[in-house]
Amino acid sequence: MTVTPVPEPRISRSLRLNFMGDWGQANFHRICGWLCQELCDRSGPKTRVAIWNTFGGGIDMPHAVFDGEMDLCLATPAGLISSATVGRNIFGARALTSLRALAVLPQTDRMVFAIDPKFKVRSFADLRRVRPPLRIATAPDDGVSFIGYVAARYMEAHGIGADILKSWGGSYTVDTRPEQALGRMERGEVDAVLQEAIMTPWWQSVMQKRSAVALPAESGALETLQASCGLGGVTIPAGFLPGCAVPLPALDFSDFVVLVRSDMAADVAHLITWCLVETRAAIERQYRHIAPERSPLTYPLDPVGMSRVPIPLHPGASEYFIRAGIPLVEPAS
Repeated sequence: MTVTPVPEPRISRSLRLNFMGDWGQANFHRICGWLCQELCDRSGPKTRVAIWNTFGGGIDMPHAVFDGEMDLCLATPAGLISSATVGRNIFGARALTSLRALAVLPQTDRMVFAIDPKFKVRSFADLRRVRPPLRIATAPDDGVSFIGYVAARYMEAHGIGADILKSWGGSYTVDTRPEQALGRMERGEVDAVLQEAIMTPWWQSVMQKRSAVALPAESGALETLQASCGLGGVTIPAGFLPGCAVPLPALDFSDFVVLVRSDMAADVAHLITWCLVETRAAIERQYRHIAPERSPLTYPLDPVGMSRVPIPLHPGASEYFIRAGIPLVEPAS
């Protein structure tokens, strides 16, 4: 559809804002840096924006926004964030009722389980039959890590909870970041890995150097995860991962959600949303040396898709999308 350009907004007063990115060297920090510059170009001369790192890469980020420690953060996967304002799943201890979205930034990502070929396991049915004493690298299911939370639910949905793995003599080795877990698998410290960031060279290297076998997710497990976590089933094309000669059913782990609180000033939320959409070419340029299907940010960014958020939009963001002629769709409850 045709999107109507929205006149450039400006804020004459100087702002003090705190953005929360990632651990420091990944995509959230890069996105925050882009927004920081575009925002400062259009607000008062003494505007200052700090970019803070996360310690856990999960629920600590939206909690920091909800608690007023931060003004903005990003979070992934988008499907899991749909539970935040209603207090379900990993957010069950506390509903983040005042959390609002400005936009979604696309990232085509999947969660995949891959195992050393020495076990001669090619499916989850094989895995449940063989019952090997696996050492699996993943993220911690500690109530903070989104990756670890989803990974634990993924294994449970396939009939392999932590207690069952332990009964086989198996165990989890946990790290916060994807490259840490994938590095363990590549070095032979573990027998299997369960992680996201499927577009990265880390996954290519693991699959090549270990001749790892990626197990197709079972349809029943994917249906369970859709109902329980809001994360659906997808298919990775044949050949996307080394050794995968046929399409691979997997779990969707896509998209970054830009989050603020409902009490953010409407003109600030509007300006940030304007920057997200109208200056999107600036962030796209930072990824165009990578093919779109391999990029950690899936470009080109589509303004309509950016408006399809998993929780309610901030009114300042709604104003932008309405002025751009983009029909708003209420997020599923």
